[in-house]
Amino acid sequence: MRISPEIGRWGSAVALALALTLAPQAQAKKKDKAQSASTEVPYASTYKPYPGRPTALVGATVFDGRGQRIDNGTVLFAQGKVVAIGGGDLAIPEGYDRIDATGKFVTPGVVDAHSHLGDYASPGVDANSDGNEATSPTTPDVWAEHSVWPQDPGFSRALVNGGVTSLLILPGSANLMGGRSVLLKNVPAITVQQMKFPGAPYSLKMACGENPKRVYGSRGMKPSTRMGNFAVNRQTWIDAKAYMEGDHSERDLGNETLEGVLKGEILVQNHCYRAEEMALVLDMAKEAGYKVTAFHHAVEAYKIADMLREADVCAAVWADWYGFKMEAYDGIPENAALIAKQGACVVIHSDDPNGIQRLNQAAAKAQAAGRRMGIDIPDAEVVSWFTYNAAKTAGVADKTGSLEEGKMADVVLWNGNPLSVYTRPEKVWIDGAMLYDADNPKMHPVSDFELGQPGEGDVK
Repeated sequence: MRISPEIGRWGSAVALALALTLAPQAQAKKKDKAQSASTEVPYASTYKPYPGRPTALVGATVFDGRGQRIDNGTVLFAQGKVVAIGGGDLAIPEGYDRIDATGKFVTPGVVDAHSHLGDYASPGVDANSDGNEATSPTTPDVWAEHSVWPQDPGFSRALVNGGVTSLLILPGSANLMGGRSVLLKNVPAITVQQMKFPGAPYSLKMACGENPKRVYGSRGMKPSTRMGNFAVNRQTWIDAKAYMEGDHSERDLGNETLEGVLKGEILVQNHCYRAEEMALVLDMAKEAGYKVTAFHHAVEAYKIADMLREADVCAAVWADWYGFKMEAYDGIPENAALIAKQGACVVIHSDDPNGIQRLNQAAAKAQAAGRRMGIDIPDAEVVSWFTYNAAKTAGVADKTGSLEEGKMADVVLWNGNPLSVYTRPEKVWIDGAMLYDADNPKMHPVSDFELGQPGEGDVK
């Protein structure tokens, strides 16, 4: 059959119209699929809580992590969740293991908001140095979890000596943008996915100040100055915005991370020491369109505590580290107390495989420094510095960090006041499962690669 030129032209027009209609739809589907890559979790958590028993801790002094203290308190947990907390008159259901905690203290599990365990594993040799991809000033494409060694003996030490139940593993601070963090549950595991905190958001680790300019300036590269730091950061955010607004025809792992930050799906943990630099970062964040979750180390945070409060930015700090490099010279032991006095969020973090075992003692030192200058912060509030506030920094304060009904039963029973240098964890539960019991040698978790520090496991 012969088709007339008119019908042929009409058919071509229809085909063109259909193509013009369907092409944007196809492109949109392609873009939607590509954009979803920024929030996909290809390395999903396979964490499953260890089995626990319904437990009642009775007669303890309870710090709930939210600033409340209960004397002669009772804590109930079962099926991995906190069931109730209250006074001595709180009814204990049948079937609960009753533990007499008279004269002892109970807190939420300790959360370290800044750790490198697994990425800088013990022993500290070059073969175990996997925390800094120091090959470019910006490496938002790398993920800390891909370096974590679950058998790092530091994990069991943090549990046994420090009551640490969750920890945020961050890339190092050589780079302006060091990559994604991973939040872990501190449980024995073979794979990192088996430790990965379920439902936790990722964070982007950023760094300003001396480290990036020293690392790359020493190579004759940009940045070699603080102004170079900001220039590289700003251009990187500009490029990330362009990627976010583009067609995503080709995936870019670094820009996927940055797009997640710009969408508010990935948090920002920013290594920064000096006050004026933190203020500049807050301005840069406004310019680029993201929010800083916390400044880490932040030894001069006391100078801008009001700004941090207004911006709802936590200061994750040490108790008294200062003076070890130029940008740390204005650090003072009263830093945490002054931040707290202004109503800003204080977190005591470690950044150290030994410090993570003593976050409670570090908080007590910071509290004491404040008291000496007339700032008296109650014990119950100080406990929040290494429990609830740290969980907030990691983006999981709705799941852990405090003893509240329905939250994960991450619990520490201390043999005395946790703000005493003489106190140690006596028992530790993670999701309601007892993973450490000082009175039971069979409940002393030790890595296969433990180096034999005195007091750990059955090592003599």
